[in-house]
Amino acid sequence: MEMFKYMEMYDYEQLVFCQDKQSGLKAIIAIHDTTLGPALGGTRMWTYESEEAAIEDALRLAKGMTYKNAVAGLNLGGGKTVIIGDPRKDKNEELFRAFGRYIQGLNGRYITAEDVGTTVADMDLIHEETDYVTGISPAFGSSGNPSPVTAYGVYRGMKAAAKEAFGTDSLEGKVVAVQGVGNVAYTLCKHLHEEGAQLIVTDINKEAVKRAVEDFGAKAVEVDEIYSVDCDIYAPCALGASINDDTIPQLKAKVIAGAANNQLKEPRHGDIIHEQGIVYAPDYVINAGGVINVADELYGYNYDRAIKKVELIYNNIEKVIEIAKRDRIPTYKAADRLAEERIERMRNSRSQFLQNGHHILSRRSAR
Repeated sequence: MEMFKYMEMYDYEQLVFCQDKQSGLKAIIAIHDTTLGPALGGTRMWTYESEEAAIEDALRLAKGMTYKNAVAGLNLGGGKTVIIGDPRKDKNEELFRAFGRYIQGLNGRYITAEDVGTTVADMDLIHEETDYVTGISPAFGSSGNPSPVTAYGVYRGMKAAAKEAFGTDSLEGKVVAVQGVGNVAYTLCKHLHEEGAQLIVTDINKEAVKRAVEDFGAKAVEVDEIYSVDCDIYAPCALGASINDDTIPQLKAKVIAGAANNQLKEPRHGDIIHEQGIVYAPDYVINAGGVINVADELYGYNYDRAIKKVELIYNNIEKVIEIAKRDRIPTYKAADRLAEERIERMRNSRSQFLQNGHHILSRRSAR
């Protein structure tokens, strides 16, 4: 990978390599765009096949956070960190505190949070060295577990997508097929059950399935059966890439709306479901509740304020659908366009401000 060519192609601002020999820290911080504000994005700890794979993941995820934060209406840019290591074996206090010092050195350009392979306890250790971290323990004034808030945002976004497909946002009597019943999806099922939706669920974790069956009267199916069930809404809430060449021909749903990241295996799959008339709620728009919630910590966390912002995911899905209709494009492209338009407006506003400032200084100098 020719690093500067790649960064120039997708307009990345900064790539930071962090190494601490004593603790074993090997981290990569990618900052994609800070037009809207400091870059916010989580820290992922993973056993990557190679350093290049880790760099690619950091870059890809950082760009994704720029778009997610922009569409969510946050005054934040996009960034991401990956720590190379096994989260089950390689964690220690020194490692996270060393990493915290690197974040502090960026002086607010990047703010981190938990992600795959990291926990609230890890964020607390980072917090020992820097204030530029969210998702810390409630004892420090944090928001705590983001899963319930993420689930509520997905629920709101699902209602907006349903309104487009069915002419009403009521989910009463609708059949929702939920793939994966982890923390976020369980709470999503609770909201759906309370509104009177019928649930079909699957998960590799049989205990999670049993819990949903007992608590919400859900119907359980095998993992590979979830795509072909008769349903109104398919909610992917497990691993990504579940919308692909194998699954699309099986889908009977009119709406795809779920919590999983990277739901489309390839962009062309977004084109295919669009052509089939399926209403797709783009993943980074509908699942933004978590980042909206932790971002509120930057102002001194207020649950009611955060929830009001999360409720706007409904409006954001509506905006995406409007752009898709306006420009005659699939919703996954419309989401990108919504993000890019907001970033471009801010960029132009700042450029105009700087030009005006230059003219004022020029006039003063001429006196």
